[in-house]
Amino acid sequence: MERTLLQWRLLPLLALIVALFSFFFASPRSLQGNNKCSILPHDHYWISSKRIVTPNGLISGSVEVKGGIIVSVVKKVDWHKSQRSRVKVIDYGEAVLMPGLVDVHVHLDDPGRSEWEGFPSGTKAAAAGGITTLVDMPLNSFPSTVSPETLKLKIEAAKNRIHVDVGFWGGLVPDNALNSSALESLLDAGVLGLKSFMCPSGINDFPMTNITHIKEGLSVLAKYKRPLLVHAEIERDLEIEDGSENDPRSYLTYLKTRPTSWEEGAIRNLLSVTENTRIGGSAEGAHLHIVHLSDASSSLDLIKEAKGKGDSVTVETCPHYLAFSAEEIPEGDTRFKCSPPIRDAANRENLWEALMGGDIDMLSSDHSPTKPELKLLSDGNFLKAWGGISSLQFVLPITWSYGKKYGVTLEQVTSWWSDRPSKLAGLHSKGAITVGKHADLVVWEPEAEFDLDEDHPIHFKHPSISAYLGRRLSGKVVSTFVRGNLVFGEGKHASDACGSLQLATT
Repeated sequence: MERTLLQWRLLPLLALIVALFSFFFASPRSLQGNNKCSILPHDHYWISSKRIVTPNGLISGSVEVKGGIIVSVVKKVDWHKSQRSRVKVIDYGEAVLMPGLVDVHVHLDDPGRSEWEGFPSGTKAAAAGGITTLVDMPLNSFPSTVSPETLKLKIEAAKNRIHVDVGFWGGLVPDNALNSSALESLLDAGVLGLKSFMCPSGINDFPMTNITHIKEGLSVLAKYKRPLLVHAEIERDLEIEDGSENDPRSYLTYLKTRPTSWEEGAIRNLLSVTENTRIGGSAEGAHLHIVHLSDASSSLDLIKEAKGKGDSVTVETCPHYLAFSAEEIPEGDTRFKCSPPIRDAANRENLWEALMGGDIDMLSSDHSPTKPELKLLSDGNFLKAWGGISSLQFVLPITWSYGKKYGVTLEQVTSWWSDRPSKLAGLHSKGAITVGKHADLVVWEPEAEFDLDEDHPIHFKHPSISAYLGRRLSGKVVSTFVRGNLVFGEGKHASDACGSLQLATT
C-alpha cells in the first residue's frame, strides 16, 4: 500500500520532468506554432559564422540576439567566455552573416494596383532576397501618397500583410509643394522623406515638379532633417531622324528618346538650389538624393562638384545599370525598358568605377513591376511599353555576381545596401551588426551558383517580366532575420506576416 502511494506521489514529479525534457529538447518544427512570426522558436540565441561583416571589418565569431536586438558581438577567440548554457546556437559555418539589406527605392503598388505587385508578394520576395527593410515609393499605388489621408490608406493596406519592415516616402507634387502646412502634415504623419519627378511620371495623380517646387520642399524638409529624393530627368526637344534605324522594336530607338542631356539638365537645375543645404544655408538640415543615376559622364561630374562644395547631396544607381548594356539588349525585349534608360557598355564601366571609388553612394533596386500585358512583350514596342525592371528578390546576388570582376568586397556590399541606405532613410536602428541595433540579418553563400529560370522559386508577382530570367548568378540567400524573427530559411517563409511599419516620429 505504501509503495502504491509513493508511486502516485511520484507521478506529478515525473510528468514535470517529462514536460521540461520536451521543452528543452524538442525540435524547432514541434515548437514552431508558438511563434508563427518566426521559423525559429527562440527569442534568445546565438548565430555563429566564420565570416561576419561588422563596422570594424570581417570577423569569425558569434552574434547574440535577444528580444529582437543584437546584444553581443564576439570574436571566436572570446566565444567561450560569452556562451551561456541552454541558449540556442545556430552555426552557419562558412556562410556570410551580414546586416539585412535596406532597399530605399521600391514600388509595391499597394493599395490600388496590387495586381501589379502588392505588399504580400513584394515583401516575401524581399525576405527571400535578404532584404529586411523596404521604403515604398509614393506612386504606382492608387491613390498616390501625397497627403496624410493617402498615407493612412497605405498604412492600412500594409498592416499584417508585410513579411519585412516597411517605411514610406511621401510625394512632393505641385498641389502640396507651395503649401508648407500641407507638407508638414504629411511629414508629421510619418513619411521618411519626400519624392518628386522633374519629368512626367506616367501616373496621372503624381505630376512633375519644377525647381521652385523643389526649393520650397527643401526648405520644409530642413526643419525635419529628412531627404528629398528626385527623379532627375528634364525633357528636351529631340531631333530624331525618321527611318528604319528608328524601329520601335530596337532598344537603340528608345535610348535616343532619353539622352544623357536629360539627366544632365535636371541635375544642373537641381544643383542651383542645393547650395542652400550647406552649413549655414537657408535649407541646412535638408538633403537631396538623386535616384537611379544612369549617366556616368557629365551628370556624375556635376554631382561630384556639388559634393566638393559642401552641398548635402547623395546619389544612387541600380543593379540593372551595372549588369546590362544597351548593345546587348535583344530586339523587342521590353523587359529591359526603364527610365532613365540602360546606356552603353562604356557608361556601365564608368558607373562601376564611380561606385567602387565612392562617388556613387549606394544602390537600390527601383523594383518597378506591372502587369505582363503592359510590357507589350508580344509587340516588343519599346516606345509604348511600360518601363520598369523587376529584380527585388535578387539584388544581392546580382550585385555580387556582376561585381566580382571589379573586386567588390563584402564590406562594400554592406555599405551600399545596408549602412548608407538606412542612414538616408533615418532608420538608425538598422544597417549594421552592432550592439543595440535591430537583429536584421542575412545569411548567404557568395560562392553558391544558381540558374534564375522558371524552376527557381520567385516570389514577386510577375516573374516573367524580369530582365534577369535566364541568368546564372552567384550568391544564395540561406536565411533572413527581421528583428530577430527568422522570416525566411531553407526556402520557406514564416507562416505569419509580422513585419513592422517604420514611421518617422521626429
